[in-house]
Parts: sequence; structure tokens; C-alpha cells
Amino acid sequence: MSSEPVRVAIAGSTGSIGTQTLDVVRAEGPHRYQVVALGAGSSAEALVEQAKEFHPALVAVADERARRAVADALAPLDIDVVADQDAVVELADVVINGVVGFAGLQVTIETLRAGKRLGLANKESLIAAGPVVQPLRSTPGAELIPVDSEHCAVHQCLRSGVDREIARIVITASGGPFRGRTADELANVTVAEALAHPTWSMGPKITVDSSTLMNKGLEVIEAHELFGVEYDRIEVVVHPQSVVHSMAEFSDGSTIAQLSMPDMRLPIGYALGYPHRIGTPFGRIDWTSLRRLDFEPPDTTTFRCLGLAYAAGRAGGTAPAWLSAANEVAVDAFLAGLISWNQIADVSVAVLDAHDGSTPDTVADVIAADAEARRRANEFISTLTGT
Repeated sequence: MSSEPVRVAIAGSTGSIGTQTLDVVRAEGPHRYQVVALGAGSSAEALVEQAKEFHPALVAVADERARRAVADALAPLDIDVVADQDAVVELADVVINGVVGFAGLQVTIETLRAGKRLGLANKESLIAAGPVVQPLRSTPGAELIPVDSEHCAVHQCLRSGVDREIARIVITASGGPFRGRTADELANVTVAEALAHPTWSMGPKITVDSSTLMNKGLEVIEAHELFGVEYDRIEVVVHPQSVVHSMAEFSDGSTIAQLSMPDMRLPIGYALGYPHRIGTPFGRIDWTSLRRLDFEPPDTTTFRCLGLAYAAGRAGGTAPAWLSAANEVAVDAFLAGLISWNQIADVSVAVLDAHDGSTPDTVADVIAADAEARRRANEFISTLTGT
């Protein structure tokens, strides 16, 4: 290991992943990690506070008004303030991409293209642009380390064997706040109820996705892209304690699992330190108090989004991009009170039914697919709301 601190850039630094990345940096100390760049969409006040604490060389702010406010506040500190999130890549050894949604695609592409380590929390960019992103993973020096509990777990488990020995990947799901409830019981749930996750503290979009199991469906597509395992060998099992984060079964019947208490700082630290481990024990289990580990199959009738994700993944091409975009639009509409929880899946069904079967060759193709799916999603929502 180098005696020099690892240079860290964080895109989406004011969100859940970004702030927890800074927690890990604080815990490990400046001798291990140096924050060289921060990026955010529009959270000027939080970004200024982060910059004053960590003194990065560069700060990226997407929103123009917020960027002016940040530039004024940081003027005495000689910190460059720019517009593009992907500008954070140039200065870093490792980039944590915590940008929410499709907006994180460019950071993913530029980090891999630069031959650097990418800690990827932005699953949508890989899901939507898998055919475009995959070739960049062969760039000399490029590494893609997943920053979520499930794929980090799989990544760790697969270090126990080689590709030809992998029989199955089993991805665990907490079941979200509505586990065990029927579609009729969920017809009138509120935004507050959907955001009350039983085990994880996350941003609103991913928390709603967890409640519909769309988050788990997107993770299935992501697992296929990350590990090259066919969809028929990727399974989902509901595990409400969220202690077993995922498993890998090998050809001899052995199953390797990664266990820890729910704490996103563990996969963040794994990505920062890879191939080594950090020294701070986030998620340590008290084995004297852990009493049970339960597992059950997911209810794909009530939680339709999981099956939709498998269908989109198997269809390939731009189908995952259409699904991801439609879901983003639907979740935004639900959070705004425009549609019901059950209608989130309805939007995705309507958009996928119209998928044109195209395959993306360039980033422009992915952007066009995303835009078309959003247009169709918004049209369908208008028919639901009568606007």
C-alpha cells in the first residue's frame, strides 16, 4: 500500500452516499484519504460546509444559481467551482459516484475512460447504458467496484471462486415497508409510509424503489452487467433482517454469504480501500444479540416491478434504459402526490409495452432512449391524472 493518501472525488457529495463517504474518510483519517473534489446538483449550503471542512481543489455544481452561491462562499479558499460533475474525475485516484438517477451516467463513463477506480452507487447509469459502459471496463487501470450492500456482498463472495464455478447469485431483499401486504391494502398508502424503510436510511427515490421492489429488480439487471451471470442464475430472496446482504452458490453446492449489520459505510469503505479493507468496522455484528435470520420468496404478484425488471433485462438493448427512465418519472410523480403507489408499476408496464426493441451503440443512443421513455411515461401519467 502507498504511503500517500488516496485521492478521493465524490459526485453527489451532499446525498446519502456522499455524506456517508465523508463519514468513512473522517473515520479513516487524512493519512488514508484526501478529498480532492466534490460535486452536487443544487445543495449549495451543504456543499459549502463540506468544502470548508475538506478543502478540495475543485467543486462541481450543476445548478447555475447554486453554483454562483457556492463560488461566492468559497472565494476566499481558492477552490475552483465548475459546472460539470464529471470534472471531479481528473483529480482523483478513486471516484465515488453517488449521483441519483440517469444524471450519473457521464461520471461513470468518464471515470472508466480515464482508467480509474469507480465506486458505483449510481445503478441507473450501468443499467441504462450497459452496452456502452461495458467496453470501458477494459480500459487499462479501470476498476468498477459496486457501492451498494448487495453487489458489494456478491463482489466479496465471488472472491472465493472463479467464473466457471459460479452456480447462482442470490440477492437478498429486505422486503421494504410493505412486505406481506396485498395490492388492495397498498392502494392508498402515503408517501410517508413508503419512505419509512424498516432497516435502511436512504434517499427518497431509492427508498420508494425499495418499497416497490423495483430497486431489487434494477439490482438483478446490475448483477447481470457487473458479474456476467445469466438471468436464470440470479435469484431474489426476501430477508427482512438485512444482515445477509447477498450470497454466491458454487458448483459443488457451497454457498458463501456476506453478513453485517445494515450500514452503507461498509460497501463505501470496501470501494475506497479495494483490494484492501479499511480499518474501521462499520456494520460489526453482535453475535450475542442476533437471534434469527429469515428468508422467504418475493411476492411478485403484488410487487410487479421485480418481474418487470427481469423482463426488461432479458429483452436487452434499450429496454432496461426505458424501464429505469419510466420508473424515475413515476417515482417523482408519486412523491409529488400525482399518482398512487400502485400506479408506479402501471407506468412502467405502459412504457415497456411500447419499447421499440432498439440497441444502443453510443451515449447519444442511450440519452435518446431515456428521453423517449420519459416522454411516454409523462404522457401516460397525464392520462392517469387527467392533466
